[in-house]
Amino acid sequence: MPSSTPSSARPRPEPGALTVAELARAARRALPRAAWDYFRAGADGEVTLAANRRAFARWPLYPRVLVDVARCDPGLELLGARLAFPILIAPMAYQKLAHPDGELATARAAAGLGTVMVVSTLATVALEEVAAAAPGPRWFQLYVHRDRGLTRELVARARAAGYGALVLTVDAPVLGRRLADVRNGFALPPGLAMANLAGSGTEGDHFGDAARHDPSLNWRDLDWLRGIAGVPLLVKGIVRADDAARAVAAGVAGVIVSNHGGRQLDGTVAALDALPGVVAAVGGSVPVLVDGGVRWGTDVLKALALGAAAVLVGRPVLWGLAVDGEAGVARVLTLLRDELVRAMALAGCPELAAVTRDLVGG
Repeated sequence: MPSSTPSSARPRPEPGALTVAELARAARRALPRAAWDYFRAGADGEVTLAANRRAFARWPLYPRVLVDVARCDPGLELLGARLAFPILIAPMAYQKLAHPDGELATARAAAGLGTVMVVSTLATVALEEVAAAAPGPRWFQLYVHRDRGLTRELVARARAAGYGALVLTVDAPVLGRRLADVRNGFALPPGLAMANLAGSGTEGDHFGDAARHDPSLNWRDLDWLRGIAGVPLLVKGIVRADDAARAVAAGVAGVIVSNHGGRQLDGTVAALDALPGVVAAVGGSVPVLVDGGVRWGTDVLKALALGAAAVLVGRPVLWGLAVDGEAGVARVLTLLRDELVRAMALAGCPELAAVTRDLVGG
């Protein structure tokens, strides 16, 4: 597969690029086909990929009127960190496929705007370098490997580098099949590797690394992880209320409702549709976050109204990164933040505490 396009050759976002969709179109032009397909694709027939977006249309807003919204504050406290707005950056692998600066650019944009970046185990920049790139809160996403020593080492490195939370992905015991990747023979191009796994022997082998994930991971392992984490542990990939309740009973600090962006089991419930049941099961004991299909500020508002403490955004960040590096990521976050604040004002919500369940129908 050809290496990513040099940043100097990439089209900069047009002054009229006012939406995530416009940046996505620019990113498609900028990226080699295999990289675009890897980032964009969902599993098998991509039913869940589409469902994540359709779900937002099924939840209409019921805005309040005659509310003083001269000032709208989207700020919040989350797991001990003060964030400027409830939009976090989801963990995403191989960001140097999108731009030569990769995860460094994403980290700088997140820190500059006051939000959290969740750094992937499969980053193309070592977690220590990402931490050093910019101040600000950051979390580390963890895949548990068959080699528990490697897993323990990753956790210790993240803790030593100042990561404020550990995000355990629980919906990928095996790798879902993305047909585009199979047809393209997807592989990391020369010069790119899974930097956090350097020295493992398969750090440049995407499918080899996936085969090293531990499919025996189970509920008993949460105690082990909590014991070595030293920071709050969240679980990402829950869509069932009973699983959410069990996770809380196991002592997790947060639950992330996610179907892996439609990239794992096709036909899975849309994340937004799963959110209310998970929120009810958790009962306010820990924060519930959600990812999957967020493209507009109104999407964020609907997720918050359904009980999410915050959302995580994935692919849109990659589109911004591909088009204009750090500035492109900042552009995406700024677009979504400003759309959210506008939607809060128009819905009669001067602060996040005013975004309540009665704001959405269904």
